[in-house]
Amino acid sequence: MYGAASPLRVKPLSIKRCLANLLENAIFHGERAEVTVRRENKALLIVIRDHGPGIPENQFERVFAPFVRLEPSRSRDTGGSGLGLSIARHIANAHGAELILANHPAGGLVVTLRFLGVALEV
Repeated sequence: MYGAASPLRVKPLSIKRCLANLLENAIFHGERAEVTVRRENKALLIVIRDHGPGIPENQFERVFAPFVRLEPSRSRDTGGSGLGLSIARHIANAHGAELILANHPAGGLVVTLRFLGVALEV
């Protein structure tokens, strides 16, 4: 966890992998992704919104488990291996960040990568 106002220090390749997993999911399941970066109090937020069907709220925690896919087929062509969100959350947690899921009121999934105690201007 970062102090009251620390510089954001990350392992670049790990964060690249985390963001790549999140963006690939957004594009695959929601056809397109909107990415915003903003500062909120002493947190840096990277928000990715897709325009797909979203995820049932009762499945939010489950989708972070390894090999869990909500798409029932076993074909990698229709949904991957079910490791993307698990890896993304592991990387986020290793950097003192959290990964938050929410359904957008107009449809689609919103994934927020939240770094706490960041002392940089966005």
